[in-house]
Amino acid sequence: MERTIEHKVTGFRTQDGAGVNLVRVLGNKTVDAFDPILMLDSFDSKNPDDYTAGFPLHPHRGIETISYVYHGYMTHKDSLGNEDTIGDGEVQWMTAGSGILHEEKLPAAERLLGVQLWLNLPAKDKMVVPAYHSIKTTEIEEIELENGKLRLLAGEYEGRKGYAGRHLPLDYYDIHLNAHASVVVKTDTTRSVMVFTLLGDAYIGDELVKEKTAVKLTMGDCVKIKASDKQAQVLFMSSYALSEPIVWGGPIVMNTREELNKAFDDLERGTFLHSKIAY
Repeated sequence: MERTIEHKVTGFRTQDGAGVNLVRVLGNKTVDAFDPILMLDSFDSKNPDDYTAGFPLHPHRGIETISYVYHGYMTHKDSLGNEDTIGDGEVQWMTAGSGILHEEKLPAAERLLGVQLWLNLPAKDKMVVPAYHSIKTTEIEEIELENGKLRLLAGEYEGRKGYAGRHLPLDYYDIHLNAHASVVVKTDTTRSVMVFTLLGDAYIGDELVKEKTAVKLTMGDCVKIKASDKQAQVLFMSSYALSEPIVWGGPIVMNTREELNKAFDDLERGTFLHSKIAY
């Protein structure tokens, strides 16, 4: 059965960090519908003044942050001692787990285009040891489609395998389609699937979806994606809905109010980075 659109969310312009202009698409009002994806921010600017202020040092706990920079650069630095720059089609995957501090700098470029999503961690994995991994271009397979291509950012696609996270599985594709071209993506019927139109409008099923819009799909074993009369770049994400309680406070997402309070208490006491358990 073909999947169709169940929920549709168009992003709105806002600022975050030290003054980064972005389009916020998913947030704390969409967590139930888009479970397990908590947040999705989109960056798209040819003006460095929109983003070079970056995101100063800040904490996270209970989530994974996954940043995909198709154009431009992002430099990550964290309390584990990692410092790394991705750019032009690469991915940063950070597991906040029990607690991490990190900053993200966005150097000036001809264009900054990409997204950051927050993937929830299951309750059993909320307090895992933090980790960081970058997925470089050499690790990302580009698969030719009829009148387009698919970049396998993470997970699996028709037997091909990309980077696999250690916790919640995520199939993450960057799909490029020429004008009027289409692709049918097979899906696991038990998974929660969403699509985001990064550039250009696209038909999801038979419904036109405007640029910078996220759609959650109904259950089914496939979805048809078709470009309109111009090229389209569409991000496809598939994982398992957790259906667990969510208590969200700023950069921290836990399952109970007590856990959230404990996280902020740890921050105040200076024990945030030491509340760790092993895998």
